[in-house]
This record gives sequence, C-alpha cells and structure tokens, in this order.
Amino acid sequence: MSAADTILERLGGLEPRVAMVLGSGLGDLANEVEDAIRIPYSDLEGFPSSGVSGHAGLLVAGLFAGRPVVMLSGRAHYYEHGNPAAMRPVLEALKAIGITHLMLSNAAGSLRPEMGPGSVMLITDHINFSGTNPLFGEPSDARFVGLTEAYDGEMRDGLKTAAEREGIVLFEGVYMWFSGPSFETPAEIRMARTFGADAVGMSTVPEVILARFLGLRVAACSVVTNLAAGMTGQELSHQETKDMAPEGGRKLARILRQALGEGWLGGTPGTE
Repeated sequence: MSAADTILERLGGLEPRVAMVLGSGLGDLANEVEDAIRIPYSDLEGFPSSGVSGHAGLLVAGLFAGRPVVMLSGRAHYYEHGNPAAMRPVLEALKAIGITHLMLSNAAGSLRPEMGPGSVMLITDHINFSGTNPLFGEPSDARFVGLTEAYDGEMRDGLKTAAEREGIVLFEGVYMWFSGPSFETPAEIRMARTFGADAVGMSTVPEVILARFLGLRVAACSVVTNLAAGMTGQELSHQETKDMAPEGGRKLARILRQALGEGWLGGTPGTE
C-alpha cells in the first residue's frame, strides 16, 4: 500500500490541507494535536528514517487550533544520506492526500548580532550553497521550477500578523543552506554575510524546492539557536542546538497557533 493510501485510510474523514514540518524545538507541538492519529514513518512506504537526535520520525494528524492539520515530527537531511531528494516521497504523499499549504521550520545560526539565540526569523528567500538540488535526475521539464516567489506572500503576511498579535518579535531574512553535517567556518560565515544571508542551516531548502515543484504553497521560519561561527569566539555544537531550540520553538509555536487558528496558513475552515 502506498504511503498516501495508508495515511488516507488512517485519517478516516479528516481532510487536512495544511502540513507542518517540525524542526528542532517544535517536536512537542505534535503533542497538542487533538484526536491525534499517529503514524510512524516506518509504517509509510518511502518515508525516510531520521538519524538525528531530536527528530522523532512520526506523522501526526488531527486538530490543532481548531483546524485539521498534518504534522511531521522529523525530517531527513541531505547530510544523513547524501540524497537531497530524501523528502520527496514524503511531500508527494502529502500532495496526494490533498495538502495544499506547507509550513516548514528549522534550527539555524544567526549572522545578525541583534537576532540572538531564542529569536525567530521568517524566511523571505534562500541561497542554495550546498552544490546540489533535489531535482537532479528529474526527467520532465517540470524540473525547471521558478523560485522567484518560493515563499508564499499571503502565508508570510499571516505569520507576521500572528506574531504581532502575540507580541513576539518576528525577524525576517534570507536563509542560506549549507550541506552539513560539519558547522560552517568563520570564513564561510563572512562569505555568507557578504552574499546577503541572515541565517545559515542544513535543511529546509530541498523541501521548498520539492514543494514548489509539486505545486504546494510554502512558508518557513527559523528558530535561532546560536550566533554563527566566529561571532562569539566559541565553538558550535549540536548539543547547543538542542538546548537552545526550545526557547525559540515556544515563540514559534504561539505564532503558528494564532496563524493556523485564523486560517492565515491556508487550508479548510475551522471546525467551530
């Protein structure tokens, strides 16, 4: 049975149109889903396993802020498998079950001193510095995906309004994708700043490219876990990411509740 068929069978009559990929710091959000349907990635054909601590590998569907939603707790990263298209089966399955809007999140390093650990940044654009692309090998002309408006303007406006209502400072900026798994060097960070990046990380961009290829509307936010290499004189670590992600994750969770509850992330009307 295909992943989409399995999900549809488990969903029953639920018809979510919004899906969220929960990055570091947002995993607990899946516990807030009402009438939750939980499906391990291992039960879904083609879904990748994640070898990153803090990523559960679980699809959770149900009601969140009164709206039907699918949450993906855990993602596959390019640095785990050397496959930039590792999330393609996941996004194809979401598309097949009727998802139209995709909300992505990640942990990132900040290049701006004023945007310190615990901050949240709305991604307005990205720079693919990885040297790879998830559409390598795609035979159709659909591989030539336009990314001028990769991050949906209406969804971004909704997230900004939600942040204002919650009294949360929501920074905006450009996210630069490095392949990882090693952290960037101070020289690479200086280059990234020159190129116009505001934050750096090791995920999200492949999913954005694939989602736009599939015709999904996309928004994304970064939870800042550290200032980037060379900015503080301290060495970076994955433990720091895990320790600091929950602080920004709590802020982003409040923004997402407000935005989804008001219908600003798209999807179907509320259940009230």
